[in-house]
Amino acid sequence: MEYLDLAPVARMAGTVRLPGSKSISNRTLLLAALARGTTKVAGLLDADDVLRMLEALRTLGVRIESGEDSRDWVVHGVGGSFGVKRARLFLGNAGTALRPLTAVLAFSGGEYELSGVARMHERPIGDLVDALRTLGAEIGYLGNEGFPPLAIGRGNLRLGGSVAIRGGVSSQFVSSLLLALPLGGSAMTVDIADELISKPYVEMTLNLMARFGVAVEREDWHRLHVPSTHGYVSPGSIAVEGDASSASYFLAAGAIGGGPVRVEGVGRDSIQGDVRFADTLAAMGAVIERGVDWIEVRGTRPLRPIDADFNRMPDAAMTAAIAALFAAGTSTLRNIGSWRVKETDRIAAMAAELAKLGAEVAAGPDWLSIAPPARWLPATIDTYDDHRIAMCFSLAALGGVPVRINDPQCVRKTFPQYFDAFRALAR
Repeated sequence: MEYLDLAPVARMAGTVRLPGSKSISNRTLLLAALARGTTKVAGLLDADDVLRMLEALRTLGVRIESGEDSRDWVVHGVGGSFGVKRARLFLGNAGTALRPLTAVLAFSGGEYELSGVARMHERPIGDLVDALRTLGAEIGYLGNEGFPPLAIGRGNLRLGGSVAIRGGVSSQFVSSLLLALPLGGSAMTVDIADELISKPYVEMTLNLMARFGVAVEREDWHRLHVPSTHGYVSPGSIAVEGDASSASYFLAAGAIGGGPVRVEGVGRDSIQGDVRFADTLAAMGAVIERGVDWIEVRGTRPLRPIDADFNRMPDAAMTAAIAALFAAGTSTLRNIGSWRVKETDRIAAMAAELAKLGAEVAAGPDWLSIAPPARWLPATIDTYDDHRIAMCFSLAALGGVPVRINDPQCVRKTFPQYFDAFRALAR
């Protein structure tokens, strides 16, 4: 399908059961593969990024079996060492697969090549590689310096003591290093050399590592201590939460489109930072209710404009940019510099597409300012092979104009059934 036409929508109401979290799914799969014992994983995301991780782990010799439900899997852990010592892995545009595997394979005593699509080869990885090289890892660039594709050799790792890493470009670098260090057995201290962005994603990593038997002690967000350990141990079974980033589109739909809209799969007990997007909507005037594993939103227009720091939830910030179209004044999203190294340069892309709808948009290195349209314009939205752009701009149909979404199938990366779920709420 080259495009999808969305008719104007007057109201949004109903309930959505969320797909599994991409970030939790891929971290859980990797931890289960590395652990001693067998892990039953329930609620795994059934989408492209997770399929890339599954393919890679099977190529590396991990036995993984599907259950009766496509979201349930059984992973037979390898006890810290992959059986396959030479492999080429293609990981698409899945940063949550390529980056952690880079760190883990540097500890695996084999020879590996990691590559992806063209955009993945434009997404930086130098900070992670630099940290691993200081430990003795053998990692080479097969293309441009600082970017995939990568060649990983056997190396001569020197463990114990401390390792420094930058956290200002992507929190995935810090998460990836933390996931790999227990494979070395020695106690290690991770020093983060600058301001760590997207801290909730590292909190998620620490939470999942603890479930697999490795409790990391965090002094602050500049120093973390990984204990001496014999590696990961399966918890037996683990359930994947619904995806809080995907929840943001439906929560915003409830705020913009009246509601009530309820999402099931995340709630008060969620370990994902993007659940805080509900607080953003509350600041914009929406009414929020929460349960253990659900959130419900209703709202009236116009929403209140916001001026807020989105460093802790950069993915959900894209949905906030769309909600700003329905506010009574100019909104500013700050501290979103990480957008520029995502699936596309999201600051440039969002600015261009918001303007098509009639918004007045200004952008800087790490901020975006949006004044709502004086008059809404029908628009054809380019999605840049970025699933989140496709999903968040579906909400523009609530502006009373038809919206065409180019390349709607890019949502397969995390939410293949997104537009079906969107239509089910549309009134």
